[in-house]
Amino acid sequence: MDLKPRARDWNLRSCGARGHVTFRPDEEALAARLHVTTPAGEAWRCLRCDLYVPGAPQLSGPADTAPIVLRGKALKDAFILRLLAVERLIRGLILSGIAYGIYRFEGARNSLQHWFDTYLPLFKPIADRMHVDVQETSPIHLIQKAMHFGHDTLIWAAVGVAAYAGLQFLEGIGLWLLKRWGEYVAVVGTSAFIPWELYEVAHHISLIKVLALLVNLAAVAYLVWSKRLFGVRGGHAAFEAERHSVAVLEVEKAALSAPMDRRT
Repeated sequence: MDLKPRARDWNLRSCGARGHVTFRPDEEALAARLHVTTPAGEAWRCLRCDLYVPGAPQLSGPADTAPIVLRGKALKDAFILRLLAVERLIRGLILSGIAYGIYRFEGARNSLQHWFDTYLPLFKPIADRMHVDVQETSPIHLIQKAMHFGHDTLIWAAVGVAAYAGLQFLEGIGLWLLKRWGEYVAVVGTSAFIPWELYEVAHHISLIKVLALLVNLAAVAYLVWSKRLFGVRGGHAAFEAERHSVAVLEVEKAALSAPMDRRT
């Protein structure tokens, strides 16, 4: 099965959303391979989708200064990374809210205790009919335990959750900008909490915990393998070589430098 048309669709979709990218290299032989003359005027080959775009090129200069445009597999990788970035940013927002709630909880401890004493018993008859022990449900149990924590413990808990939220924001920003440091931060930050997630699943298994663990394991494996982090599959040098090998200008330069009998 030929996957090339499908890969091309990613390029066309991106050009449809962002516009084409055309470039005129100063090297005449190379420029001739990217340029055609039509009845409507000149047209230049898009560096992303390979289509010829009527009009003057957007950019020009030596071939070595041409932008490296994401295309094909690299474009799909960017889409996946930005999905991970959105997940990290949403998680950061949730954790920020939790940290703020812990901080404010210290000042509202008496009000919260009054609410429990006054209103929680009202739900008990309904809960009993449903065979649910309200006092032992996870959120209620956690909040009641937290009310017995000391002031310093709550403050340190708020600081810890806020720091974790900051890490999620850092990962999200780095992944969204497609920065290599963001990929490393995401791998290290996610891996650091996998032992804790394994402990949680082993002692209190639930579908949500299992799914969260699987998502994080898949994200770490994907980033390390596809982005060649920590020297895997040749490391950064091999990653850059792979990106350049599919760039339109690099392909055309390789064609020009090939022996004549190989181009016929």
